Amino acid sequence: MLKMGQCGITSSKTVLVFLNLIFWAAAGILCYVGAYVFVTFDDYDHFFEDVYTLIPAVTIIAVGALLFIIGLIGCCATVRESYCGLTTFVVILLLVFLTEVAVVVLGYVYRAKVEHEVNVSIKKVYDEYNGTNSNAQSRAIDYIQRQLQCCGIHNYSDWQNTQWYKESKNNSVPISCCKNNVVSCTGSLTRHADLYQQGCEALVVKKMEEIMMYVIWTALTFATIQMLGMLCAGVVLCRRSRDPAYELLITGGTYA
Repeated sequence: MLKMGQCGITSSKTVLVFLNLIFWAAAGILCYVGAYVFVTFDDYDHFFEDVYTLIPAVTIIAVGALLFIIGLIGCCATVRESYCGLTTFVVILLLVFLTEVAVVVLGYVYRAKVEHEVNVSIKKVYDEYNGTNSNAQSRAIDYIQRQLQCCGIHNYSDWQNTQWYKESKNNSVPISCCKNNVVSCTGSLTRHADLYQQGCEALVVKKMEEIMMYVIWTALTFATIQMLGMLCAGVVLCRRSRDPAYELLITGGTYA
């Protein structure tokens, strides 16, 4: 009986220590994913009026920071076989697990809102384009057209409806619409083959939906790992509180 208890406890503790090391790695990955969402959002923020889209990113960074602390608590509590420490570890892990579930839900909610947000704001941003580097809307549009290799809202002909096109009167679109492999491109609409053919609206929506999916899958993956951590910690706690053999094992005592 004692050997069986020892085997079960040793296995649970080994897995738990290994999981705590994974938690440290997860903390770094979660913070990286959250920071990536922030940086990307900064490049596309003119196409979103609802800043609450960043809530999943803020939450996942907070979870990452907390996971580092959890890993430290878990390792110390496991090595010392502290009942209080393991209990604290399980409680905090449960709270983080629930937070990650909330991140998944929020990710799906805001992923569904991305298309509407872009549809509402993208025409306004294009209308405010003036072609100067000092204009934030101009920098944003030039950036996404180069980065996503697109031109206009639905295609390059959309530029003909903008105030910038009407004022410039040169029958051309911004240079950022030019394909990378065309050296002599001037943006002239008389040379359609030199321009990106696809519009930016669909690509911006696709990019932001992909980012939300990164957040969702990251949260789901580490939530699953945390469930295993809670299970192993629970096994150790149950053995310590209910199994006399385990108490003898950790104290070095013998049966009377």
